[in-house]
Order: sequence, then structure tokens, then C-alpha cells
Amino acid sequence: MKLFGTDGVRGLAGEFLDVITVMKLAKAAGIYFRKHSTTKRILVGKDTRRSGYMIENALVSGLTSVGYDVIQIGPMPTPAIAYLTESMRCDAGIMISASHNSYEDNGIKFFDNHGDKLGSSCEAAIEKIFYDSDTLISEQVTGKNIGASKRIDDVIGRYIVSIKSSFPKDLSLFGMRIVLDCANGAAYKVAPTILEELGADVITINNKPNGYNINESCGALHPNQVGKIVKEYRADIGIALDGDADRLVVVDENGDVIDGDKLLGALCLFLKNEGTLKGDACVATVMSNQALEDFLNANGLNLFRSNVGDKNVLELMKKDGINFGGEQSGHVIFSDVAKTGDGLASALQVLALILRSGKKASEVLNPFELYPQILTNLKVTEKIPLDKIEGLEDILIPIRKKGIRDLIRYSGTENKIRLLLEGKNKNDVEESMQELVRFIKKVL
Repeated sequence: MKLFGTDGVRGLAGEFLDVITVMKLAKAAGIYFRKHSTTKRILVGKDTRRSGYMIENALVSGLTSVGYDVIQIGPMPTPAIAYLTESMRCDAGIMISASHNSYEDNGIKFFDNHGDKLGSSCEAAIEKIFYDSDTLISEQVTGKNIGASKRIDDVIGRYIVSIKSSFPKDLSLFGMRIVLDCANGAAYKVAPTILEELGADVITINNKPNGYNINESCGALHPNQVGKIVKEYRADIGIALDGDADRLVVVDENGDVIDGDKLLGALCLFLKNEGTLKGDACVATVMSNQALEDFLNANGLNLFRSNVGDKNVLELMKKDGINFGGEQSGHVIFSDVAKTGDGLASALQVLALILRSGKKASEVLNPFELYPQILTNLKVTEKIPLDKIEGLEDILIPIRKKGIRDLIRYSGTENKIRLLLEGKNKNDVEESMQELVRFIKKVL
């Protein structure tokens, strides 16, 4: 069974992610990281799920059993773990979170000593050790070599200073009213603190986690709640984070949600105008709307596409010397500021863009119109390789002749197939999707 998915190891806590599995995974990761160890310290953070306690203790047991000292810092955003791992000179960092999933699920994300998410080859190496029972036993340590753990509660200040320093010093949020949705997640303390210290009038919602309400009808997956409050309080903007705060959704002053591709386009052009964009390009995924690419091209910029997943975006950014990229879903990466998608760092850049422009959010964050795009998710009982599905290519040929772009892939975390069709003619896209859905339901 494959452990790692699109973003770390994720599944139902207590079932797929039970104590034994987590301990084995921690031991395997510790054995792997120990090969290049300099400090024999690993940082562990988590979001606000109740199962985080169980998983955290299992991780600590596994890591200390192979000689690692563990630093536990409690609830913190995923990007904070990336930053603090490097800042605190740890061999690795681990975040316990299932991101935008509901509380029943949980997950484990690994970062190397530079705060970067592990590549597929590193994950494969850990997975190989995980399934090697002899190695897991032989690499255990005894006596004085067993590791220790300690909890540090004051590292939140380091992350706050780091994020605040990314906001232009000649700008201030004084006079700006912001509605902030923390999704009852990992940023429930740090997010309002950063915005308030920069001078904003912050109306914070969903900042009372109880272990079960993370992402529950709130946050980046449910931004309409923010939209209603923005209108009610006549706020300038709404900011919705997800459970581990690596994702951002923006709502304008009218309560309307800003599309993720429009946000990427507006921010990319902003960086160009500020003279800070590297590579004259943006990296997005195969999911992004063609209108984004056309908009960037019209402004002398390029768009490079990666596979889905913010770590894939970041890998391509590094390869091509580009410092900005992101996903349609709300992961936005400013690599000069953060090691991964960071909802708070991205929010500050959005606010800087609005202040620099002197315009309202609705004006500056809608720089182009999207082409009609339909995304349909269907449950499947078996993930048959796409090239083995008889008749799939035959049904796609006439669709492509209509000028429609298609993307078909399986979810990395669920038993679902994702169908995306996009074109300039809405009717053609809708009819083609109906035809494709009928075919997929028949064969899968």
C-alpha cells in the first residue's frame, strides 16, 4: 500500500493513521533523516484536530526511539513549520494536519532542514524503510542514545516577525477593515495578531477551535460566510484561511469571492511593476484557466504549468529561477518570503497590492475574465490507469476539436476521478462534460 499522496501522508485518524502506523512512519523518517543529521533535532507542529494529540505522541515515541530529540511547538500554520525548521537549525520538520479536510482525517507532512517539502524520491526512501521490518528493529537505539522531547510555547513570535517583515515598511493597514476567517485552525492566534500589529481593524471569526470544528462550514472552503460579514460591517476585504493556513481565499468589498487564477494574475503583475518578479513568469498548475496564461502573455509574462500540488509548483519555480507561483485553489507561493504556500504572507501581499493601487479590491483583483471551465469529481471503486481505459481517447478527440482543453486525473487523497474541461464557448463545454461524465460512469 502506498503511504504518500499529493501532500504527505493523509487519512482517517485512528484507522489508516493509527498509532502503530504513525510510530513506524516516525521511525522510518528518523532513520532516513539521521543519515544526513547535523543537530539530531526534529521540529513537530500541528493544527487543532483532536487526533493531533494521539499522532503527536506517536511521532515523538517513534522519533526518540531512533535517537532524535523532538521539539514540540503546538498549533502553528504549516508554513510556520517550514520557516522554523530552518530557523531553529533542525534536521527536519513535521506538520500534523489534513489541511482543508474535516476533523476526522489527519495527516503528516515532512520538511527537510531547509524547510522545503520532501521530493518524491525522499518520500519513496522513507516508504521503503517503513516496510522494512528488520531495519526498523535494528536501527532502534538504547541507553543514553534514546532521544528526548520538550515543548516550546514562545516560537510564535519568530514567525510573526518573519511574516510582518514581508510587508512593505512604507505601508500601513491603519484605516483598513478586514474580516478574517481562521477556520478554527492552526492560525487562530497568529493571524489576527499579525494584522492587528500592522494597524488593521480586524473582525475575526472562527477562531475558537474545539478539536472538531476545524474547516466546519468555515474558512477557505466556505468563503461565503466571510462575504456576508464583509457586507454587514462594510469591510474593505475578507481573508479566509484553511485549517493549516497554507491556503488563502480573498473576498472583495462587495462580498464576492475572488477567483484563484485572477488573484495569481493580479499578484504576478504587481510583482512585475514592483520590480521584484524573477524570471518574468509565474508557475501555476495544469488546473489553471487558460485566460490566466493569455493575460500574462499580454503583459509580457509567461506561465509555466506543473502537476497539481504546491510542492510541484515550487519544484518548477526553483528549476526555472522563478519566485512566484501558486494553485487555483488558493496556495500562493512567494519564495522570497516563504518556503511553501503561506496564507498569511500571501494576504499581506494582496493588501500591499490594494494599497499601492489606491483602488478597491473588486477593481484591482479582477484583471481579466475567465474562460468557461467545469470541474466534476466522481467517486470510483478502482483507479484504473487512464491509458488503460478503453474508449477514453476516442471520446476526447471530438471534444478537443472544439477547442476545449481537458484534464483528467485521479485524486491523490481520495477515491475520486477529477474531470476538467475548459473552452471559450460555454455551451460546448457543458455538453462535452455531460458526454464525458456519462462515459466515465459507464466504464468506472
